[in-house]
Amino acid sequence: MSGALRPLVRLHAVSRDFDVSRPWLNRVLEGVPRQLLRAVDGVSFELRRGETLALVGESGCGKSTVARLIVGLHAPSAGRIEFDGVDLASPGASSLRRRMQMIFQDPYASLNPRWRVRDIVAEPIRVLGVARSKSEIDERVAEQLRQVRLAPEDGEKYPHEFSGGQRQRISIARALSGKPEFLVCDEPTSALDVSVQAQILNLMVALQGGLGLTYLFISHNLAVVSHVADRVGVMYLGRLVELAEAGELFARPRHPYTRMLLDAIPDLAMSGRRRTPVSGEVPNPLDPPAGCAFHPRCPHAGARCRSERPLPFADGPSLVACHAVQEGRI
Repeated sequence: MSGALRPLVRLHAVSRDFDVSRPWLNRVLEGVPRQLLRAVDGVSFELRRGETLALVGESGCGKSTVARLIVGLHAPSAGRIEFDGVDLASPGASSLRRRMQMIFQDPYASLNPRWRVRDIVAEPIRVLGVARSKSEIDERVAEQLRQVRLAPEDGEKYPHEFSGGQRQRISIARALSGKPEFLVCDEPTSALDVSVQAQILNLMVALQGGLGLTYLFISHNLAVVSHVADRVGVMYLGRLVELAEAGELFARPRHPYTRMLLDAIPDLAMSGRRRTPVSGEVPNPLDPPAGCAFHPRCPHAGARCRSERPLPFADGPSLVACHAVQEGRI
């Protein structure tokens, strides 16, 4: 497959387990086994060049863990992650990680409070060898600050001297200073108020168009995702339950969980449409339900849902993992 047609990022049956066992001596004395928490459970998807794929779901569904697996902050327990056709676990693939960067949720926590902004933005430039001389680095830093709608003079300040939205702009400038192709955005607007969220989202869309970037956008807010995503993947308890083009998913959601998430969005148009609020609690991930993980909260669950795990299948232009949809019950 040619580079132009090949997906930039591909996940194949990726899983990640975390050991949450009690200390060894406690386990020996109490006679209890190790405990593993499966945060990501067999996730597969592809990310095309130049697009924005959003992963959404409630807190604890595994979407941020997927982001950290892709950029190498965690290693997958099973499955394969490819970047530009190369398995990231293969020897020599570490150089590919230079082509990806991450924007974190809390801009204040992700910026060194003891460094001036110019040093924060310059660090990837120096480490990755984008520029060598001091004058080149200074020019590159000034260019990055202007690109995110800040002044070059702001480089002399410290992070605490900026508002939340401005700090997120600094985080974006730092991520872009190494000239990446792929950005993982882990809830980049959730710590900001609504008006500033819109500014940051508009900035990210403009940067994507100007620089040809590819985004993986992590969010729990479907209202935000509707403005930026080309495709949307819905996760529940570590599994990908629906994947569709954004317009298709918002117009015709298939999975009952996706429908419940959409019903939780405030109806500003006051359409009068009957809405079903998200009900029930997310099951304990240490002891997930048998069969479909969503069946304890699903109004359409049947006997098959309680015993057999649904596999993704094509339902029109969407991929959905749901027995009720497959059987035509919804």
